[in-house]
Amino acid sequence: MKNSLITIFLISFCYVNAQNLKAFQFYNQKGKEIKTDKLVKELAEYDVVFFGENHNNSINHWLQLKITEALFVKKNEQIILGAEMFERDNQSQLDNYLSGKFDAKTFKDSARLWNNFTTDYKPLVDFAKDKKLKFIATNIPRKYASQTAKEGLESLNKLSETEKSYMTQLPIKVTLDTPGYPEMKTMMGEHAEGTKVMNFISAQAIKDATMAESILKNFETGKTFIHYNGNFHSKEFGGIYWYIKQKNPNLKMAVISVFESEDPELKIPEKEYIPTDFNLIIPADMTKTY
Repeated sequence: MKNSLITIFLISFCYVNAQNLKAFQFYNQKGKEIKTDKLVKELAEYDVVFFGENHNNSINHWLQLKITEALFVKKNEQIILGAEMFERDNQSQLDNYLSGKFDAKTFKDSARLWNNFTTDYKPLVDFAKDKKLKFIATNIPRKYASQTAKEGLESLNKLSETEKSYMTQLPIKVTLDTPGYPEMKTMMGEHAEGTKVMNFISAQAIKDATMAESILKNFETGKTFIHYNGNFHSKEFGGIYWYIKQKNPNLKMAVISVFESEDPELKIPEKEYIPTDFNLIIPADMTKTY
């Protein structure tokens, strides 16, 4: 009888703990929990929404899709999508897929897609295709960012006009006043050469500035532009957000930042937590897509 009671207790304990498992939790900037329906209602009031992500996190991508679907309804279909994962010179291929001129295989063969495209980004693109939404390839082609990291921003001036059309208008301002960029300098270490450090930061800046310009060029009054990007590109209101603010300070923009937590209740982390407008907390051991 005693052993039976212990067994029942253990089963009940495990069941209760399983019930308490959380896959995600959103918080507002003040640290208050916010439900997804309230989040969507608030996001509908913004011109631009940056949805930060950890590129390999499955729940992060699922939430991007679900929040986008809900915002589509809340905003009466008046949304535009855009993403870091697509480069400007692949816009025509993306458009051909959205319009049905390209099937999935042709699109995959003709565009530079991330290795996790099928699992993590295709659902968003297919949603845009189904709803006949614009999906903007916002990023600079990677080879030009790599060139910047090696040779500096000045090397981009030698490119053809066609090549320059795939990036933001030059010159751009690169400063350590941009949130996140001092962190990059620290990552390089104390003994890194000054030129090498600034080239590294400039490579990040040319990406951020290009994505900012892409958003500004394709934004439409009355619509919400949802942009999917790595968390670092908009964390602490830096990166893309910062560059847009330099050009159009009147746009109402929201940043969703993402943080991992080992706390099963997904409470706000005590360390390295700098909140933005909305903050997504996800389990540190959430399934990774690669």
